[in-house]
Amino acid sequence: MTVFREKLELPEGGKKLLLHSCCAPCSGEVMEAIISSGIEFSIFFHNPNIHPKTEYELRKQENIRFAEKHNITFIDADYDVDNWFERAKGMEMEPERGVRCTMCFDMRFERTALYAFENGFDIISSSLGISRWKNMEQINDSGVRAAAHYDGITYWTYNWRKKGGSSRMLEISKSEQFYMQEYCGCAYSLRDTNKWRMENGREKIKLGEKYYGSSPSANDTLR
Repeated sequence: MTVFREKLELPEGGKKLLLHSCCAPCSGEVMEAIISSGIEFSIFFHNPNIHPKTEYELRKQENIRFAEKHNITFIDADYDVDNWFERAKGMEMEPERGVRCTMCFDMRFERTALYAFENGFDIISSSLGISRWKNMEQINDSGVRAAAHYDGITYWTYNWRKKGGSSRMLEISKSEQFYMQEYCGCAYSLRDTNKWRMENGREKIKLGEKYYGSSPSANDTLR
């Protein structure tokens, strides 16, 4: 594997990383950097926000495919969608990057930290922060809060966007022809994205149709 970053080291003298992954496009470059640094890690897929189930399965299977290609353990957590909608009550009209997203990050990272604590991992992190659509400080705050519940667990706040990370993420997505998700993931982001598209003369999102590297419109952005 070609190395595109300097060798990375886990914080706090960490030995084993549990990487929460939201999708293959976001985690591809992160995984590449971790693998090339010789860090022991597993992928933890817990994303009950993703709606509908068809979209959830598309994103998960792409992630599994890339993990298997590199012989990385993939941990498939429950699709706890009813719990997610219960937690989101009263936040249905909140904008992206608002309090609903904080709730969503907290929910996913709390489960990640618990699994890490119960299964011998001392470091957790997430591929979520590499996306330019996300607020990295918001994500890191949720990760640090989740890790603080357990002795011996640290959240790694590494900035995956820096030193060409974002560009390499797009290169990998094209070369692997990953499925292209056109909204953040939840029912409310799908609603709001489609509303914006209709107001700007564009068609609503068609699930399962776009893949990176397969069409011009799928080559220049990552969600």
